[in-house]
Amino acid sequence: MRILLSNDDGYFAPGITCLAESLQDLGEIVVVAPERDRSGASNSLTLGRPLSLRQAHNGFYFVDGTPTDCVHLAVTGMLEELPDIVISGINHGANMGDDTIYSGTVAAATEGYLLGIPSLAVSLASTETNYFATACKVVRGLVERFIAAPVPEPVLLNVNVPDIAYDQLAGFAVTRLGKRHKAESVVKIISPRNETMYWVGAVGTAQDAGEGTDFYAVAADFVSITPLQVDLTHQQQLARIRNWLE
Repeated sequence: MRILLSNDDGYFAPGITCLAESLQDLGEIVVVAPERDRSGASNSLTLGRPLSLRQAHNGFYFVDGTPTDCVHLAVTGMLEELPDIVISGINHGANMGDDTIYSGTVAAATEGYLLGIPSLAVSLASTETNYFATACKVVRGLVERFIAAPVPEPVLLNVNVPDIAYDQLAGFAVTRLGKRHKAESVVKIISPRNETMYWVGAVGTAQDAGEGTDFYAVAADFVSITPLQVDLTHQQQLARIRNWLE
């Protein structure tokens, strides 16, 4: 089993270290992650300059680019053989609902999926992140399931794990993405040089968080697993737009 690990928090983040340690006896582990925190990078690729690949003292590789760069570089140029699975995470904080649009964690897994490889994006759904060990145990179980019963086609699974002890989990729930209210307004500040600057505001609260959503599952202490797709076509509007253009 060849396993490629990446993230958006940087190669030094505790989540990816925990993942590498928990999976090391299941196969060949290669870590290729950003050299610094690239949260919110989404699916951006670096096209205007070459990328640098270096190796840290612990054997992890790091790239001066985005999470998508890391997986793309590893799969299309660095690795001699394709990985059997790509795992991105474990993210410091949830990636649920609309968060997935902006998430570098989800983006790294999405790149693996687009390259034809089953991929997982894994997040610990709390800003405190006390139980990385819980998320690592969840991922190990999912990888063991992939080994025992391979999925016949590439899948992209967004996994959010409650930040609680493993024995307190209520189980696993296959969910759909919920939705948030719009984000809070940007915060205007004045710099020491008297320049007006802006911090992007906090994410909105959950709007669609009913039964069946990722928000609902995690709030009830279930591990949320949401199958994602990349087709952005609004199928229901195709006929409407054709009629509009006539």
